Amino acid sequence: MTFSIVARSADGESWGVAVASKFLAVGSAVPAAVAGVGAIATQADANVAYKGQALAHLDDGATASVALQRLLEDDEGRDHRQVGIVDVDGGSASHTGHACLEWAGSLTGEGYAIQGNILTGEDVVEAMQTAWQTSDPDVSLARRLLEALTAGDQAGGDSRGRQSAALLVVEEGAGYGGLDDIAVDLRVDDHTEPIPELARLLTLSELYLTASTEEEKVPVTKELEEELQSFAHERGAHDFQAWVGTENYEMRVAPDLSWIDQKILDIVRSTPAKDA
Repeated sequence: MTFSIVARSADGESWGVAVASKFLAVGSAVPAAVAGVGAIATQADANVAYKGQALAHLDDGATASVALQRLLEDDEGRDHRQVGIVDVDGGSASHTGHACLEWAGSLTGEGYAIQGNILTGEDVVEAMQTAWQTSDPDVSLARRLLEALTAGDQAGGDSRGRQSAALLVVEEGAGYGGLDDIAVDLRVDDHTEPIPELARLLTLSELYLTASTEEEKVPVTKELEEELQSFAHERGAHDFQAWVGTENYEMRVAPDLSWIDQKILDIVRSTPAKDA
């Protein structure tokens, strides 16, 4: 009762899963990923134990196809399961048990596995594949996954309707403060339009929870520092870093204020004066 895409980025640095379903909080059950290891989606009559098991097999050096084989051979309920896996090298594998409810099936290729069950038809996974293959490989993995998920939804998606969606992307050092591998972990648990809502959340995540690239960093000169400190004082903050912490922009301003992200500088300069 779900459609998903599991994939690795073109540069081999990120792995992720995007999923949607007429099922409450699909993100709590389907996706799992570890940077430098791989990613998995388990669905249909989901065996959530597959997530830890598959990632352990991949971490031990198994390919996606070998990891999938090991999962299935130990599971008496495999005929009711659907699962997609992508390994560290971009190898992919997918399984749709013959007892999964129609329409159910999958498509795989280098770096991706797309699968779905109880869909409006095969055109859902085909639309997802086309969207993935034609998307810009230089765009972030999160955006490419969301584009494929959106295409599947627009092609019909889950035949029962819409309820939830989720997006998980991992990359070494990409988490909050660079201290873990969670680049994106967003869930829309119960919504009439879960995928557009997921897109809205991704835009916010990119601002608040994604580290600035070198191209986005603006060096803070003495004059600019004075401007920023004055801005903060006008708003009752002790200093600019205090304002940054209050507004949750700490991923986009250097701790020593040696640089500021262009987006945050634009926000500062477009904010009306306090007495305006």
